[in-house]
Amino acid sequence: MNKVHHTAIICSNYEISKQFYINVLGLEIIREVYRKERQSYKLDLALNGNYIIELFSFPNPPYRPSRPEACGLRHIAFEVEDLESIITHCKNNNVIAEPIRLDEFTNKRFTFIADPDNLPIEFYEK
Repeated sequence: MNKVHHTAIICSNYEISKQFYINVLGLEIIREVYRKERQSYKLDLALNGNYIIELFSFPNPPYRPSRPEACGLRHIAFEVEDLESIITHCKNNNVIAEPIRLDEFTNKRFTFIADPDNLPIEFYEK
């Protein structure tokens, strides 16, 4: 294996999630297609020019619990230079971050927010 290629996310409200990932997180659109046969949008998003997320819409997707923590993939994490500026940016966009924590093994700071479907998103300071 070489690297993680992308992460796929299925959202409950495509337009709200699309705006969140583009306007709040600042990801860039690579391509957006509507797949008529699946009644589904597929939005490919990039960070710093690197393809990282596929955002999907499907009619009536079942709810997946985030809390309490359930089996399966737990969260998506982004490395950041300055945790406070990310927290401020999120707050300015009505997204509240959890209190900053310290990784006991690396002594690096991190926090979590939630996307519109309550998917945990971690910001981990470089």
